Amino acid sequence: MKKLKVGVICYPTVGGSGVVATELGLKMAERGHEMHFITSSRPFRIPDGQPNIHFHEVKIDGYAVFKYPPYDIALANRIARVIEEEGLDLLHVHYAVPHAISAALAKDMANSDIGVITTLHGTDVTILGHDPALKNTVRYGIDKSDLTTAVSESLRQDTLSLIEPQKEILTIYNFIDEEKYRPVDPGPLKSELGIREDEKVIIHISNFRSVKRISDIIDSFKLLRKETDSKLLLVGTGPEKLEMMEKAREEGLEGDIIFTGKRDDLPELLAISDVMFLLSEKEAFGLVLLEGFACGVPAIATNIGGIPEVVEDGKNGFLVELGDVKAAAEKAKRLLEDPIMHQSFRERAIETVCNKFNSSSIVLRYEELYYRVAGLE
Repeated sequence: MKKLKVGVICYPTVGGSGVVATELGLKMAERGHEMHFITSSRPFRIPDGQPNIHFHEVKIDGYAVFKYPPYDIALANRIARVIEEEGLDLLHVHYAVPHAISAALAKDMANSDIGVITTLHGTDVTILGHDPALKNTVRYGIDKSDLTTAVSESLRQDTLSLIEPQKEILTIYNFIDEEKYRPVDPGPLKSELGIREDEKVIIHISNFRSVKRISDIIDSFKLLRKETDSKLLLVGTGPEKLEMMEKAREEGLEGDIIFTGKRDDLPELLAISDVMFLLSEKEAFGLVLLEGFACGVPAIATNIGGIPEVVEDGKNGFLVELGDVKAAAEKAKRLLEDPIMHQSFRERAIETVCNKFNSSSIVLRYEELYYRVAGLE
């Protein structure tokens, strides 16, 4: 069939939506499609000179009449230009607000009937959907799209109940790059981080926002540390990092909690880890769980949002209720002290990625939707 020209609108920085958008774009480019990323900066996972990948920068001009730079209008203008100049077949936007809104405006600017797929990643529904001032805006973005996908069934149901859109919503799960995330040899990384070979390692990777409940992770680790010789790796950076570093000092855990900052060697860090903690209060999917599973790291995670669609309780990890730090510590201790159980969970975690969240099948499903929305079924 004809190879498509697809406009991709996403946030280019670190985050689950940016990761999925760029990984999907790379996979589609490998299949021969032209992927045109229309963003404020080059997506962080896309190297220069990548075949079939094009980048169109959105520049915001400052005008004295505006208190804040109008990014959504600048984005719509850029999308409209790319539609006209490149002859795009469809747009794939990630997030209803502001990207689906900008896409709808761009279609009118370009006098185009180009099809639009919107992918919901979570906060555009779970946070904005609760705001009466923005609920209608989210609904407008969805209803102006030809087709909308959600990254979990939980998010799809939340969207239907909170936003009440008129358009169809399909569940298509996230995926990861299995070539990058797999069991690897970490080399001397454990000793470089000051971790003894006989110590167990708990890992958490995030952007250190309040919704990630890192305080709960530290509290759980404090209980676990009393009975299990272990270290906690907190990987990433964000608004709560300094506060969490202070909490670690106050709890007397400075020597046992390692704040690594942002790292590019995540497969190696996961290779030295025994258990992942993800104790968030909101999580539409939890892409980091897949990254850990692919490397053979079972998880202790909260029973909220889309997490139960990834974590099979008692098989590849354990689910705990939000805020139950004691249960999280107990589940982790049980898993760490039973090598047979840990090996079983490890194998099931890898199988979960291979069977349920296989990138090839998910990319093919999106490709089918691309052809449908482009009118080329």
